[in-house]
Amino acid sequence: MLLSVIDLAQRLGAEYAETRLHRTKQLGCLLRNGVPEPALIGDAYGIGIRVIHSGALAFSATNDLSKENVKNMVEKAVKRARASSPLLRHRVLLSEEKSIKADWKSEEKKSVDNVDFDDLFGLLKDIDNLIKDGKNDVSFPNRLLASSILLEEKIYINSNGTMMKSRVPRVGFSSYITTFYKGKITTITIPSGYSQLGGSGGWEAIERLEIFDYVEKEAENLSLAVKSEQKPPKEIVDVILGPQVSGIIAHESAGHPGEADRILGREAAQAGESYLKPNDLGIKIGSKEAHVSDDPTIPHSNGFYLYDDEGVPARKRKLIDAGIIREFLHNRATAYEFKISSNGSSRATSYDREPIVRMANTFVEPGDYSLDELFEDVKLGVYIKSFMEWNIDDKRLNQRYVGLEAYLIERGEMKGTVKKPVLEITTPRLWSSVDARGKEVEFLGATCGKGDPIQGIPVWTGGPNMRLRAIRLGER
Repeated sequence: MLLSVIDLAQRLGAEYAETRLHRTKQLGCLLRNGVPEPALIGDAYGIGIRVIHSGALAFSATNDLSKENVKNMVEKAVKRARASSPLLRHRVLLSEEKSIKADWKSEEKKSVDNVDFDDLFGLLKDIDNLIKDGKNDVSFPNRLLASSILLEEKIYINSNGTMMKSRVPRVGFSSYITTFYKGKITTITIPSGYSQLGGSGGWEAIERLEIFDYVEKEAENLSLAVKSEQKPPKEIVDVILGPQVSGIIAHESAGHPGEADRILGREAAQAGESYLKPNDLGIKIGSKEAHVSDDPTIPHSNGFYLYDDEGVPARKRKLIDAGIIREFLHNRATAYEFKISSNGSSRATSYDREPIVRMANTFVEPGDYSLDELFEDVKLGVYIKSFMEWNIDDKRLNQRYVGLEAYLIERGEMKGTVKKPVLEITTPRLWSSVDARGKEVEFLGATCGKGDPIQGIPVWTGGPNMRLRAIRLGER
């Protein structure tokens, strides 16, 4: 059927055609205060096509895979592209890429096909038992725990001769918890910052994520953060950011502004713009210690893939290298505009969504310092280990992060918790303030939103502990 779609589109005059048979199967469970909520079952299966006729691109999709319906869909897509062509200011052209034939998948030792609701609910009940009594005199009266499995299976063909098949299962956990201490109510999440524990692979990912140890430790640490009353210092200080904070900063202030479709203006009315311009490759944005990459090929990662949804091989992309903007994220259309090859950044969340430029696993690269060594050289500072809130403008230039678990540093030693320190800073000022990075990178799962209709795609954010010099913090 897929080959016939390509053949028909070309016979109707399309200079390019691609088709993607895409299935997304999802199981989701919720546990509220130890009691199961209604479960989620999702199974979307259909075909999406893109055609280019006379420089105009059209996308269409259907879950009715009857021969007649698919034929009508192709005919309408080509007709729509042909009718749009006279209205174009710029023709859509694609970068030249090698044709590829591949059958790839994420490593899966315990197939998610054998996981059912009892497994998901059992996981949540075991986690709830670890935290239901609260920690450090802080009670957790309301606990909403979520576990999920997302399975993506695709077959992709284009008129350049590329054919591929893929399977990527993902496992995830998140939570929303109301804490109560001395009459005060605070909402937290584990992981904090509305992140997730998640990765690709089979049910064995639960063991790899060390989920029980992680949740129990985070519940302990975040309960202490909730009790904190000490305000952050008013004077200029050094700031050490934990991996979770450096990860969200990498995602928001390096990943999103580095998306070439944003830079060219396509996303302006949908998900925002970028402070970067097309000719900004090679400009200095930070110190020599500023290094940010995006890498879809990390095994077991939440954003894992080996080929994107245009059939282009995935690879590591160095967005910021020693403080210099080195690379943007591209699909084939934006790559053509820049006169380069695509770096495999085109993804779609479902058969009925067009592939667009997306991040995968965006992170600050590791450095040479242990956490103790980062602390040693700080006379007065704050360690912001995790965050509870973040904001950033449409151009990804001005940003604000509110710490959750945070500690005062005096003469290289931690001196108790700090209450909700606020880092409010511009992107160039932030990356220029980095003077040291830790040796170990840690990742958390997230869902990155972009596009219209919205596409929430699985990613990892991460980094090492990262030190900033001469920062003035606010308070919330």
